[in-house]
Amino acid sequence: MERTHAGGPVTLKDVAQASGVSISTVSRILDDRTPASRSETAQRVRRVAEELGYRRNMFAANLRRGATGTIGVLVPRLTDTVMALMFQAIEEAAGRRGYFAVVATCGDEPDHERRATETLLDRNVDGVILATARLDDELPASLRARDIPHVLVLRTDRISPSSLGDDETGGYLATRHLIDLGHRDIGMVTGPWFTSSARDRRAGAERALREAGIEVDDARMLSVGYGVDDGIEAGTRLLDRPDRSTAVFAANDNLAMGVLTAASGLGLRIGSDLSIVGYNDIPLVSRLPVALSSVRTPFEQIASTALQLLLSPEEGERGIRMALPTLIPRASTAAPGR
Repeated sequence: MERTHAGGPVTLKDVAQASGVSISTVSRILDDRTPASRSETAQRVRRVAEELGYRRNMFAANLRRGATGTIGVLVPRLTDTVMALMFQAIEEAAGRRGYFAVVATCGDEPDHERRATETLLDRNVDGVILATARLDDELPASLRARDIPHVLVLRTDRISPSSLGDDETGGYLATRHLIDLGHRDIGMVTGPWFTSSARDRRAGAERALREAGIEVDDARMLSVGYGVDDGIEAGTRLLDRPDRSTAVFAANDNLAMGVLTAASGLGLRIGSDLSIVGYNDIPLVSRLPVALSSVRTPFEQIASTALQLLLSPEEGERGIRMALPTLIPRASTAAPGR
């Protein structure tokens, strides 16, 4: 239970008087949105605040700033594990800064995206984080024109502030791993071509192939959706043919699981007849009957950087920050014909 002072809640003034500093100093030290100072004064203020039972009134603080302390987050769908993990990381990063994150979904439809964004803005959010950016999307340009604080995550339009993984490097790491194991007939399944993630991951894969002197075969480079069913369809096209690929790089883990399903239906043994690498390293893939090799996306780092860009406009202007992914090899990849 919150303690009171002189018959009421403990205030900044009470903490300031007990600490022997000004109210503004106490406010700055106890503001969770700023880096914690380790000075003797700051430590004394925090100790006094704890002893008195002070609790920061975020509503009043936001009201004084003309802000709501709320961040709007737009994702295509929360049934997508990657988007759910991204929102969770954003929510936690926002909480550490004293903000509350709310989410809206819109599918991959630009009209739905615009309506959902306006709904968030109608609720006076302090900024918007978009995990939905299409390369042909006009929404980021509209937000820039209206001077609305926003950041893109996981994808980028190359202009608005963006926080994402280095998708080209990730695609390179996945494909290089397969090449180093001895594979030459390598297929790739990527997501919709209107996303930067699909294009950049394919660009990385092609760079690895060319570097190894392997011709890029467009018939083995398929662009579909990002769902499991898309992976099944693409996997069947790559594997149900006489000159099937011995290895596949799938540009997300849902696609990889779809390819696994298609391979199983064709009687192929994973890690022996076929090697598969996924992308994002969602929690499920390490627990599959044949654990999936995957490129790990650093969601927490991406979320923390997104909040930094959103809440520090001088840092976020036209800034594109990329976090390095990591290849996690598991049993689904091995030398051909092992």
